[in-house]
Amino acid sequence: MAKTGLIETFNDTLLLEKSFTQEVDRTRAAKERAAVRGTLLAIVQDARRSGDLETILTIERRFLENDRAEYVSSRAMRSSLDVALAELKIAERHIELVKDPVQYRLIDEAHSLPKRRVGGLPKDEARLFFGSHATRLLNQDKSRLDRQEKQIIEARKQNMRAGAKLYEARQRQALGLESAPNKKRGRDQGMEF
Repeated sequence: MAKTGLIETFNDTLLLEKSFTQEVDRTRAAKERAAVRGTLLAIVQDARRSGDLETILTIERRFLENDRAEYVSSRAMRSSLDVALAELKIAERHIELVKDPVQYRLIDEAHSLPKRRVGGLPKDEARLFFGSHATRLLNQDKSRLDRQEKQIIEARKQNMRAGAKLYEARQRQALGLESAPNKKRGRDQGMEF
C-alpha cells in the first residue's frame, strides 16, 4: 500500500515539471532549436522522397554517429548504437554487391533455404538491417521525447521502410526478376512512402 501523501506529492511534482518544461519551451533558444529540428525533419523527408538509397543511409549514419558522440547516457545505449553502426556498415557493403549481378548471385545462392528468403528474395544482411533498425527506432519512439523528436524518429522509420523497398528493387534487378516497365521506379520517378 502506498504511503499517505506519496501519490499526491508525485502528482504535484509532475505538474511542476510540466510547468517548467512549458516555461523553457517559450525561450528564444527553444524556439531556435525548434526551427533547426524542423529543418532536420524536412531533410530526412526529402531524402526519402529522393528515392536515393545512398542518401537515406548516409543521413541515418550521421544520426547514429551524432547520437553516439553526443547523447550516450548508458552502456546499453552505447552498445545499441555500436550494433546499429556495425549493421549499417555491412548493409552498405551489400548495397555495393547488389550493383554487380554476378557477385549478387553468389549471395542469392547462399540464401537459398526458404527461411532465408522473403518474397522470393534473399533476406541478406542489408534487409536484416532495415528491419532491425526500424524496430530500434520504434523502441526509441516510445521513450520520453518531445513532439518534434518523435516526428524526426517517425521520418527515420519511414526512411528505413523506403530504403528496404529500394534495396529489394535492386535485388530483383540484380537477379533478373524485375520486368522492364518497373525498372524506372526509384530515383527516376521519386519514391513516395
